[in-house]
Amino acid sequence: GRPLTTVLRSLLYAALFYPMTGLWVLSGLVGGLFGRRPTLAVVLSWVEVNHWLTWNILGIRVRVEGNIPAGPYLIAVKHQSMLETMEMVRITHLPVIVIKKELADIPFFGWMTRRYGVIPAERSAGAKALRSLVKEGERAIATGRAILIYPEGTRVRVGETPPLRSGFAALYRALGLPVVPVAVDSGRLWGRGLIHRSGTVTIKVGETVPSGLKRDEVETRVHRAINALELAPEPGA
Repeated sequence: GRPLTTVLRSLLYAALFYPMTGLWVLSGLVGGLFGRRPTLAVVLSWVEVNHWLTWNILGIRVRVEGNIPAGPYLIAVKHQSMLETMEMVRITHLPVIVIKKELADIPFFGWMTRRYGVIPAERSAGAKALRSLVKEGERAIATGRAILIYPEGTRVRVGETPPLRSGFAALYRALGLPVVPVAVDSGRLWGRGLIHRSGTVTIKVGETVPSGLKRDEVETRVHRAINALELAPEPGA
């Protein structure tokens, strides 16, 4: 069983976060009518408030090891929970995000994400889908913002280290950007359900991978870096 305090904290977080998100989406829809800047401000306030809720309600501290450089980089992040999808927006100062096309097609929410700046990616790895991904990526780098991608393609459980999806290599080759790999271990505390445990989540920034490498080399280096915390021993081990 789970401690009662953990259950109560998690339920309180959900009771605050989800209605709050609905209000933020409405605010973003209105702000989006006046351009991208108001939308960015709404998103930033949303992730900042969520950071406060995560620490003060759930008791989850986020520790960042290393620094993410400013400017146009391809930021490749391990994906284990919703937590890093929010925290990385805050930490990397509102990057353009590669998201599943289904999310970008959700009524109202999808429109807001497009106003914010996203690159919709289809699950298919076909040539047409990859061309569309690259075209959207080229538009994104023209804004000067970083591009954030979850190169494994989906959320994975702790201990899982699937190969990188082909869309990562396509963007890397076409855009010519260095890669900042980021490992996370959020899945230990933040599972797929409503219950989240208190503790410390580590976001570990790896060594920047230069542009222009061959596909096998860049995939090997990025895969190793984003999974660095999967091989790390538990505290006290």
